Amino acid sequence: MEEAEASPLTVTGEKRSLPEEDPGHAAKRLRVEQEEEEQESRGGDEEEPLEQESQGGDEEEEEQEEESFADMMKHGLSEPDVGILKFISEHKGFSGILKERYSDFVVHEINKEGKMVRLDDLSVPADVEEDSQDCSCAETQTLTEEQKQQLDELQHFKNKEGSVAIEVQEDSKEKRTLLHRAVKTLYPGLETKTEDREGKKFIVAYHAAGKSALAAPRKHSWPKNRGSFCHFVLYKENKDTMDAINLLSKFLRVRPNMFSYMGTKDKRAVTVQEIAVLKISAERLSHLNKCLMNLKLGNFSYKKQPLKLGELQGNHFTVVLRNISGSLEQVEQAMTSLKETGFINYYGMQRFGTTAVPTHRVGRAILQNNWKEVVDLILKPRPGAEKGYLVKCREEWARSQDPEAALKRLPVKRCVEGQLLRGLAKYGKNNIITAFGLIPRNNRLMYIHSYQSYVWNCMVSKRMEAFGLRAVEGDLVLRGGSAHVLSAEEAEKHSVHDVVMPLPGFDVIYPTHSVGGGYRDMLSADDLDIDSMRHKVRDYSLAGAYRRILIRPRDVSWELIQYDDPRVPLVHTDVEKLENAPAPVYLKEGKYRALKMEFSLPSSTYATMAVREVLKMDTSIKNQTQLNTSWLN
Repeated sequence: MEEAEASPLTVTGEKRSLPEEDPGHAAKRLRVEQEEEEQESRGGDEEEPLEQESQGGDEEEEEQEEESFADMMKHGLSEPDVGILKFISEHKGFSGILKERYSDFVVHEINKEGKMVRLDDLSVPADVEEDSQDCSCAETQTLTEEQKQQLDELQHFKNKEGSVAIEVQEDSKEKRTLLHRAVKTLYPGLETKTEDREGKKFIVAYHAAGKSALAAPRKHSWPKNRGSFCHFVLYKENKDTMDAINLLSKFLRVRPNMFSYMGTKDKRAVTVQEIAVLKISAERLSHLNKCLMNLKLGNFSYKKQPLKLGELQGNHFTVVLRNISGSLEQVEQAMTSLKETGFINYYGMQRFGTTAVPTHRVGRAILQNNWKEVVDLILKPRPGAEKGYLVKCREEWARSQDPEAALKRLPVKRCVEGQLLRGLAKYGKNNIITAFGLIPRNNRLMYIHSYQSYVWNCMVSKRMEAFGLRAVEGDLVLRGGSAHVLSAEEAEKHSVHDVVMPLPGFDVIYPTHSVGGGYRDMLSADDLDIDSMRHKVRDYSLAGAYRRILIRPRDVSWELIQYDDPRVPLVHTDVEKLENAPAPVYLKEGKYRALKMEFSLPSSTYATMAVREVLKMDTSIKNQTQLNTSWLN
């Protein structure tokens, strides 16, 4: 067993938000944790770090920005701060560049049937094509080529006029209806209205905006024999799942909650996942492909049910680590260990936030019922990387303690700080629990789940330090969904891969060896009673759950790649295959070497922790940024 001794690592633009855990806390006897792999739950107190990529412009200014970011990230968290301390492999660590390009990190969802989700078909189902004949006919008969070009330019914001007026020839209500329908169907994101101009009828097309963009859609006929939900595959590049869904909802003029999914995916990556939407036709979705950047929709089908969070079996990762320093022998040892032994199933750094105030500290204050500290931790000034308006908001709060004055400093009110300040302004500073309730439930629960994760990380490090890679008397294993304490004789028959450890709660049991006492000591030091994990606010009562201490990835493969140009992509994406783009050509000899690895992980596990075990490096943004700055110099 080795301590976490970080090897040099360079990471460009790495940022992932906290995963979101299923918030249900009904008292289910000794349940197993079920949550999505690396789901993201955003809050304004977890702002995205400044971009490290070059955006063009003066080189000296870029250098100052790089130094500024590195300086600010000195205040962030490192792995030991959140209990990530141990490695289990024997090889010597080596350096590499993670996510130099976002296409170096490719994620394919594994659905509940165990099938890898891929984008390989952009066609619309045949039954839908028949259903849409009227609209196709309307387009052919009523829109001229010139009008189509004008509408296309308007849709892509290339029309300076801001609208396109189409004169209605041979005016009739039926003709106007067909025109309205043709424009909205073929040019998503455009709205239409009828205007009288000098005695003539015109259909005026314009961009939907503001409240009208989110208004409830007009009622359209929906075939009774068709499933109510259109399922499709969403391919996205360098965009997180919620941003993508918000964009789709804007173009389709529906609310974001019409969409469902099994889990959210990384932003700085190429990801492929299944999405479902209520009563939006495949044809309308398909038309979005011509106007969306870095998104592609396909593999359409109709089903009776939406998707649910956590239904996925896991994710398949393709990861490229560029400019590696390790020898062939080191790489073989590292990857063989990952395949045969696996890695410690730590909660990754993204679960604890990216700023100087970690989310688990807020969670601890909630569990302690210390609401003044909750407000203080979320709103007080903090060192590190934050947007300017948040800095001004925090300074105003520290100066005046006036929620309305601080709120005026925020142009974006939907962040966690804005929602808390709105609550304080509405309910008063003596009613913090109610004010805190204005923050969406998932964001509130994120804090206490982060504290559970912190405790689990610390305890699994203690367990690996004490007992290593073997099952021992007092360990826990699952039998039929319930936890069972191993006797000495039973431990001989079990592998360490069978061992689970609890997240603290009122509905779990703890190991009976020394680490079990460690839970009690740790919570006691935080002024919490392990025997009383029910909170007076029901939402914050922790039932607890169980989590395997080691994960052995499936479908592990790897290869070393030679390359000369850091800008050349080394992974063939689904869209490139659809467009018949040539696959990357690997050199026999090159300036640099990259390690391309593939593996599948179950839900609730972190690919960065697998990469950490291979490279033996600290995955925190704090450490990555400092190493990146050193490497650039």
